[in-house]
Amino acid sequence: MKITIERAELLKSLGHVQSVVERRNTIPILSNVKIEAADGRLTLNATDMDLDMVDSVAADVQSAGATTVSAHTLYDIVRKLPDGSQVQLAASGDGQLHLSAGRSRFTLSCLPTEEFPVLSGGELPHNFSMTAAELRALIDRTKFAISTEETRYYLNGIYLHRAERDGVAVLRAVATDGHRLASVEGPMPAGVDDMPGVIVPRKTVTELRKLIDESGDEVRISMSENKIRFAFDNAILTSKLIDGTFPDYQRVIPTGNDKDMEVNCRQFADAVDRVSAISSEKSRAIKLSLSNGLLALSASSPEHGSAEEEIEVNYQGEPMEIGFNSAYLLDITRQIEGEIAQVSLADGNSPTILREVDDASALYVIMPMRV
Repeated sequence: MKITIERAELLKSLGHVQSVVERRNTIPILSNVKIEAADGRLTLNATDMDLDMVDSVAADVQSAGATTVSAHTLYDIVRKLPDGSQVQLAASGDGQLHLSAGRSRFTLSCLPTEEFPVLSGGELPHNFSMTAAELRALIDRTKFAISTEETRYYLNGIYLHRAERDGVAVLRAVATDGHRLASVEGPMPAGVDDMPGVIVPRKTVTELRKLIDESGDEVRISMSENKIRFAFDNAILTSKLIDGTFPDYQRVIPTGNDKDMEVNCRQFADAVDRVSAISSEKSRAIKLSLSNGLLALSASSPEHGSAEEEIEVNYQGEPMEIGFNSAYLLDITRQIEGEIAQVSLADGNSPTILREVDDASALYVIMPMRV
């Protein structure tokens, strides 16, 4: 194999694939990226056995071939080369990859391509396309609520499934960690009436989000009951799905919250942010005290003192108090893009619903806490 490629193009492609590779690997081949040159293109492939990334870039291929080399080492070398460098990669049968750029020369140890695992095979019967903007919205407005608790592995991802609202089919993404829940809907793509409900793992969501920002307008999605593939212009991300049952999240969404408060979302978020500076690092507790037309936010801690702020709200009802984790509250308010947020409450001990007044496609639930 012998190729020449512009440093920026190689770096971008390597950046996509190397982040899939775990830093600590007991299986040496999983630390490597597979490099394959043919037909004027360089194809890079990395996997951790659960997630597989393939990225392709145009290159001047003098002779075709393939090898595998340490993904992080190659990425670090290319990252440190001068801008505008022409990078030459050459591999022969000596188990080494020779890299040169300007006056720099590197020789890297390789492993045989036969050892490299294949994850991207298998039939994926459910196929559809959606815009990058639609997929980005589903991910960005739910990923903050993905659980990091490994024992509840079935919550370690986004639940993507077909749902209905007002008799219209929608594609709904749901994430929850038991403390807050995010449910966001987008248009149902054509041709997926029978798609299975799938849980896309957290690491896959993270890598997918990076690709969306750097790729074209359309994403082609294929899935089975245990695998999903996202295809972009030059990149293909294939992932195993979480093998578990997502809980019946509809039971968590309260239906009897009869106290509605409307508030300017930015003013509310800024006030929460300011007052929470006093709360303890561990609990992040903040208290909301509601009365007619007024919301008082307060926090206190033995170490830092106390804080209180009042803002005007649209609320007519019984006075009530409720406590929240301020960090969770801020996570939710950041997802509300409109000017006015609606907060629906029942009492100081029950889950609370937050949503945007003019957007029925997104709904957030937050559990209260003692303050």
